[in-house]
Amino acid sequence: MEHWTIATAAQESPDFRRVLWTGEHTQLVIMTIPPGGEIGEEVHEDIDQILTFVSGTGKAIVSGQQRNVAQGDLVVVPAGRTHNFVNTGENPLILYTVYGPPEHAEGAVHRTKEEADAAEESGQDEPPTA
Repeated sequence: MEHWTIATAAQESPDFRRVLWTGEHTQLVIMTIPPGGEIGEEVHEDIDQILTFVSGTGKAIVSGQQRNVAQGDLVVVPAGRTHNFVNTGENPLILYTVYGPPEHAEGAVHRTKEEADAAEESGQDEPPTA
């Protein structure tokens, strides 16, 4: 059994992206987006994503629709939808997200968005294959 006090684990991680757990069908990831930062506009063609916000304030943009997000909010991004999440506050925007199926390399830790982007571009951030 894996067990976390997920809000605490997310708040204690300074990393942009940290994969906590990877299963055959889903993956749990915590993220910290610095003030003024963003995930970056992207589309996961075959992956659903559910994001839950632990602290901070931001803007969710999914398929052109925008909503403000804060602690306790949850956003669903169905596969194939363009999306971005932007930190609009003065403190880090902290969240955890579940991908189905996995999107990132098992155990991946990316300290910054730039590091995460480089890992994706180089092929070092590929999800495990069944």
